[in-house]
Order: sequence, then structure tokens, then C-alpha cells
Amino acid sequence: MNHLVRTLLTGLALAATTHAWAAGSIPIRLHPQNPRYFEWRGKAVALITSAEHYGAVLNLDFDYRRYLEMLQHDGMNYTRIFSGSYVEPAGAFGIERNTLAPAQGRFLSPWARSDQPGYAGGGNKFDLDRFSPEYLARLKDFLTEAGRRGIVVELTLFCSTYGDSQWSVHPFNPKNNVQTLAVSNWRKLNTLDNGPALAYQEKLVRHLVRELNTFDNVFLEIQNEPWADNRTMGEVINPYMTDNYRWPNAVEIPTAETVAWQAKIADIIADEESRLPKRHLIAQNIANFRLPLRPADLIPIAGLVNFHYAYPEAATWNLSLPIAIGYDETGFAGRDDATYRRQAWNFLLSGGGLFNNLDYSFTVGKEDGTDTANQAPGGGSPALRRQLKILSDFLHSFDLATLRPDRDFVRSSPGVVTRVLSHPGRAYAVYMEGRFPTELKLDLPSGTWQIEWLNPADGAVSKSEPLSHPGGPCSLASPSFKESLALRIARAAD
Repeated sequence: MNHLVRTLLTGLALAATTHAWAAGSIPIRLHPQNPRYFEWRGKAVALITSAEHYGAVLNLDFDYRRYLEMLQHDGMNYTRIFSGSYVEPAGAFGIERNTLAPAQGRFLSPWARSDQPGYAGGGNKFDLDRFSPEYLARLKDFLTEAGRRGIVVELTLFCSTYGDSQWSVHPFNPKNNVQTLAVSNWRKLNTLDNGPALAYQEKLVRHLVRELNTFDNVFLEIQNEPWADNRTMGEVINPYMTDNYRWPNAVEIPTAETVAWQAKIADIIADEESRLPKRHLIAQNIANFRLPLRPADLIPIAGLVNFHYAYPEAATWNLSLPIAIGYDETGFAGRDDATYRRQAWNFLLSGGGLFNNLDYSFTVGKEDGTDTANQAPGGGSPALRRQLKILSDFLHSFDLATLRPDRDFVRSSPGVVTRVLSHPGRAYAVYMEGRFPTELKLDLPSGTWQIEWLNPADGAVSKSEPLSHPGGPCSLASPSFKESLALRIARAAD
């Protein structure tokens, strides 16, 4: 069976599965055979997307149904949203049309509005003792529509505050709620030393966990970028940049105080679900860039550890852990699609299980993802999403449950850096960057193999041919490419 027919049949099977989902399905979880990937609706999956900036539910002006239609159309199987416990003011982080910064009066929070005017973002203040039925209905409809379209949703419960401008519109700011919540220092909001805030955080978590328990297409991330408000410094990535020992040249690690708070939130999730039918995957956002993880860094019941702006080492340094490693935010490296395509291939072919680019082409009024003129620190475009679909199709053409990073398969590759996933003796996925052409020397077992060379930028197969190999070292001459190349090697059917 050639690759085109195999991909078509796989797509038809996935479409049938998408429309067959039911409330009784097991929620997405780590794959029991291979926890680097996920099991969802009976299949091993990697989660790959280029998605909007987390405001699809909390921004009342955002047409999330059109957005989800486009994700499905573009072959994306995952999106990330914030719960609404955090929101951004206009202009935050240099994003011109920011879906996480609703227009005045258009922020939909989990908490109900009171009858008292005065919220800094427009409209009445929040009543933290009451939840919003409108919010819950919109959130549930979003998850329902995503599930119908084969899309998994990462729901991030809390977020660091970052600065005074974000705090000015935060629902927990005492000026913005009728409880005048006594939070003395927003930097301590996501620590156990946060005064009365913890009780309200717990109520929100229990409320959302109960209400969303039936959904199979959601997992819960505890906090976005916990190191932003409470950090210790890790390694300097490039010590030769002597004038810059901070982001983006330094790894920032959450303090023990914020890790303890995250553990408390995770325990609350687990306790609430102990009385409910389903158990959902919990994710922990750990650091920017890369970090060799220690037990003290980790929340024991978190099955997924997420990095931001990740180097491949975020995955390769932590392959011994029985968890999935995710790259659930990138996007501060300019507008060039190739930057984010290459990040995705390098990370996922190093053993990562999840990738999300911040796609600033999704904005209010342009929920079809065509706002490529949006001024922002990153990019995103229909072209990038097509390229990420090529990656997704490539990975899912293998049996993911059997794939593991393989450092020994490529013995030499002059001029290029290689990353390999393999099912030894059965199939090999190889990604290369550098100067082409090259001659690969491979440790390929004996047998008859099908070889395909793929251009990651456009999906074109430049060469496909059978190979009979007696065993031992195998030399393959690559086609000539400019930047990157992928290689699929599969044992021919008997």
C-alpha cells in the first residue's frame, strides 16, 4: 500500500471516529503502551496545532465555531484556552489584535457579574461567590464543538500575573470584585501564601472539574508560566552573550513556593474527580527552553510536563520519565513560518508528544486564521498550518505507540543533524536539517524496505523506492534540499 492511499484511509478512519464519539468515552490520557504519546478514542496520537492566543471562550466577540471549523479544515487536532481566571489588557506583550484582551465589556469570566459598576475592563464588578451560567454554557459548547471536530482542548486553569497592567484587569484585584478580596501582593497569588484567594481558587477548580467531567477531549493544565511571578534562575543558555543573562538567554524555574501551590491545586482536582466517573490528564507547565527534571520539580500526579519556547533537549533530557513532554507555547521569534515548522519537527522527532504555535492570524472577525497583518511578536498563517499538517500526517502514518527516540540508527550524516524515532526492525522516522545533499550511514536490519524522502515544507515526496538490504551498515544518498528533509523507512509487507 503506497503512502498516499495509506494516508487517505487513515483520514477516513479518523473522520468516522470523530463523528462516533460519545460521552461515555475515556478522556484523553497517556498511552498505556508508550506514555510519550496520548491515547484518545482508541488511537495513539500526538497533539499538533497552530492555535489562537487562548481567548476563544472568554472573549465574547470571538466566533469560536468558525475558529474550530478552520482548525479541523487545516488538520489541527488540538487547541489551548485559558479559563478566564486571568485576562489581558489591550496592548499586552505587543500583540495588536489579541484574543486574550477582549474589548471593553466583552470579557466573559467564570464568575458572575454583580450589580455594582466599576470593573476596570468594562461593565460591573465580579461576584466571586457566584459562577456565571453564561460562561459555563459557552465553555461547554466550545468543548462539544471541538469534540465533534476531533480536537482536544487544553484548559489552563490559572496564569501568572506578569505586571501591574495585567493586575489592573484581574478578577481577583480587590477593585474588581464586590468581595474586595484582600490580596496584598499579586506575585503571591499563585502560592499558598495568598490570603483568602486560595479558597476562591479551590471553588473554581472544583466547579470546573465537576461540570466538565463528561468530556473526553479536555485535559487540565494547572498554571501558565509559573516562573513569571516567582522564579529562580537556572542555566544561562549561551554564556558568550555576556550582556544578556536573562530571557531569552536564561532558563527560569518556578520557586518551591509556587510548585507547592500547584501540587495543592492538583490534589484538589484529584480529590474532586475521586467522586466522579472520569479521570482527566493533568499538565504542569515547568520552564522555558529546557530543563533536566528532578523529582522536586514535578507534581507527582501530573502526566504531562509542558515547556515554552522549547529546545529539543527539553524532550531528550527527560526521556527516562514515564510522562509526555509538551511544547505548548512558541511564537516570540518573528513571523517566518519556517521558524515554527522547524521547531515542531525538531521537538516532536526528539520524543515530544505535543506542539502548539501561537497563531496570531486568528483574531476577532478573522476567525478563519487569515489575519496575517496582525502586529505581534510571532507569526502564524494558513501556510504554516498546512506545513504542520504535513508533520502530523507523517507522524501518524506510523504506529506511534511503537515509536521511541533512537540515537543509534544513524551512524553518520555529514553536514546535517538528524533526529530519529523508530520501531526497531519495523519502521524509522528521520528528520534532517543542514547542508544537503548528504550520505546517511544507517544501522538498518536486513530485509526489504520502502524508502520515501519527504520535503517538510510542502509535503512533496521527491523519491520513493524499494530497498533490499542484506543487513549491517546501509548507505543512503539523499536528494538535494535547501534546509530540511524527512525520511520514512518502513519494512515492506510480507
